[in-house]
Amino acid sequence: MTLDISPATLADYEIVRALAPYYIYDMAEHAGWPFPDSGAFEAGDQFAPYWGKPRARPWPAHWKGYPFLARMDAHPAGFALVKEMAPGLFDMGEFFVARQHRRQRVGERLAVKMFETFRGNWEVREMLTNLAAQAFWRRVIREYTGGDFTDAREALPDYDGREFVIQRFNSRAG
Repeated sequence: MTLDISPATLADYEIVRALAPYYIYDMAEHAGWPFPDSGAFEAGDQFAPYWGKPRARPWPAHWKGYPFLARMDAHPAGFALVKEMAPGLFDMGEFFVARQHRRQRVGERLAVKMFETFRGNWEVREMLTNLAAQAFWRRVIREYTGGDFTDAREALPDYDGREFVIQRFNSRAG
């Protein structure tokens, strides 16, 4: 099986939007979101800024978005949407690997590709109850940094003061 990770084009925006309900469904358990009245989760314009498009609730003007699409044997397998929140400060804004590709190191390879592509300081957040995501990110970041990272629980002003588990580290030089 061949994994391809590449910047997501404007045409790929619709592919990521099609994958988004699965991502939102996975998060709903930890965010406490009920199913909408329609029975279907939808991303709406939530991911639009990663492609430079507007959304109803705009980002701070200084944030920049970088969308990536992962394909396994040319089929969509997941996405990573990276935010540059300040020069040289990157945030793993959204990260999703389809269930059929989990536990095959697809997520690890996608994460490392982002760390290697965007050199600098990183923040990776997980919801407090998402223990599987916390374990995944701690393992990947520990292996990537040789254990040189911080791990904390804190409220983040950029996310309406919500509390997250967050890892911070600097991606190694190229």
